[in-house]
Amino acid sequence: MKPVNLNQFRKQKARAEKKARADVNAARFGRTKAEKARDAAEAETAAKRLDGHRRDDD
Repeated sequence: MKPVNLNQFRKQKARAEKKARADVNAARFGRTKAEKARDAAEAETAAKRLDGHRRDDD
């Protein structure tokens, strides 16, 4: 039987847990570049529409 380095085992286990947690967060909070661009375009359109309805009080 080959001896096992416990430090390497512990670090490997910690890396696996960190990756699993990162995958869960990516699924929960992550958005694609296209989704971010679409939201930015919608916000810009809404701002232009709001500015278009602004009354000028000179």
